[in-house]
Amino acid sequence: MSQVHLIDHPMIQHKLSIMRAKDTDSKNFRQLLREISLLMGYEVTRDLPLSDVEIETPISKMTAKQVLGLKLAIVPILRAGLGMVDGLLDLVPVAKVGHIGLYRNEETHKPVVYFCKLPKNIQKRLVILTDPMLATGGSSCDAIEMLKERGCSNIKLMCLVAAPEGIAKVQAEHPDVDIYVAAIDDHLNEDAYIVPGLGDAGDRIFGTK
Repeated sequence: MSQVHLIDHPMIQHKLSIMRAKDTDSKNFRQLLREISLLMGYEVTRDLPLSDVEIETPISKMTAKQVLGLKLAIVPILRAGLGMVDGLLDLVPVAKVGHIGLYRNEETHKPVVYFCKLPKNIQKRLVILTDPMLATGGSSCDAIEMLKERGCSNIKLMCLVAAPEGIAKVQAEHPDVDIYVAAIDDHLNEDAYIVPGLGDAGDRIFGTK
């Protein structure tokens, strides 16, 4: 069974509370999401392998640590997942970025695929799949399946807010994919929105509603 990592650092919780407030504008919402994504990135990348390298400081030579053969891909689920990319790139500027386009059918609540463009040799990389809201889990499960069909075996799902229903679905369908979240909320409402949640993340990021 995959693990759920709840990253509840005080600064993350503080910033998330501001994001949740309905009167927070798009500019501040985007900036806060970028900041939280950077902070969460520390935990998502915690187990990256290290190797010894010889360097020389202004004082002396020494054996230091560097990430071993870092091959990282950040893959946002469009469109809201884009809001988490810059924060991760602030942390790991050399990471490659792919895109998976999914949207939710408002009647069936099922994801519909419309775009997929991934970095070369994606199967050899650690893939961080980003989507601020893990609601029903449908989009995340479909995106994970698309990555696995392309040979990816090292995938981590990074979300801002999750519903128990979404977590359960990902764990049932992809027990090998760990989930990283900043908050686990109460439930989904009849429209499949997370309660209390923060509304439609895509609309709030891009100011489209």
